[in-house]
Amino acid sequence: MVGAWTATYRRLILREPEPGLLEVVLSRPEALNALDAEAHRELAYVWRDIDADPSVRVVLLYGAGGAFSAGGDFELIEAIITDAEVCMRLWKEARDLVYNLIHCGKPVVSAIEGPAVGAGLAAALLADISVAARGARLLDGHVRLGVPAGDHAVLVWPLLIGLAKAKYYLLLNEPLSGEEAERLGLVSLCVEDGKAYETALGIARRLAQGSALAIRWTKYALNNWLRMAGPLFDTSTALEFLGFRLPDVQEGLAALREKRPPRFSGQAPL
Repeated sequence: MVGAWTATYRRLILREPEPGLLEVVLSRPEALNALDAEAHRELAYVWRDIDADPSVRVVLLYGAGGAFSAGGDFELIEAIITDAEVCMRLWKEARDLVYNLIHCGKPVVSAIEGPAVGAGLAAALLADISVAARGARLLDGHVRLGVPAGDHAVLVWPLLIGLAKAKYYLLLNEPLSGEEAERLGLVSLCVEDGKAYETALGIARRLAQGSALAIRWTKYALNNWLRMAGPLFDTSTALEFLGFRLPDVQEGLAALREKRPPRFSGQAPL
């Protein structure tokens, strides 16, 4: 049985359907599982508790209600823009989310249905094995908002799909279907819509039945590719949160709220 620590989480649903298999569920279906401040914090730090719990053998990460996550909600973005203390706290959480997932010794499988954006997408793609439905919609989303691509993108996308493709999708803010994401190598598998959870669950069960030592140490060694790129990630995330303090993000947020294309100034300090 997983430890009592799971009861301290309020935004994430944590459950153990089978011994050793922990499900982490993003559950705010009325908002496509968009992350508010508390959910963002929990998604950053749950991986430390998982790593420390000896009863957890494998993690299955997914979103409730047919969506993975629409990223940070508008209220959270507004708070980052207007409150320097919130901005600095979220900067640390964004870094910790990525590094805590990389350092978590337990294998993580993600099941991606519907939209996967921002911090939610970061968690989905940092999973060790990612299963996307054919009609899933993967989008980094930062440039559309008017801030540099941060979170995980500069760390992970060039390694998975190459620098040229990473630049195309990140600079143009182009979405990818689950089918296209698999073709490029951004996700591990693509399955028919509605089958991502079932397929990911089967993979998680196989991992739970394997040699924990062999699987965890293989993951640790492979993740050194990501650790080596840590300075690239640190730079991108610092620039992202610097961007939250500059004018373009205000236009980007207004455009998202009004469901229109943004009208950026075209000015940049570099």
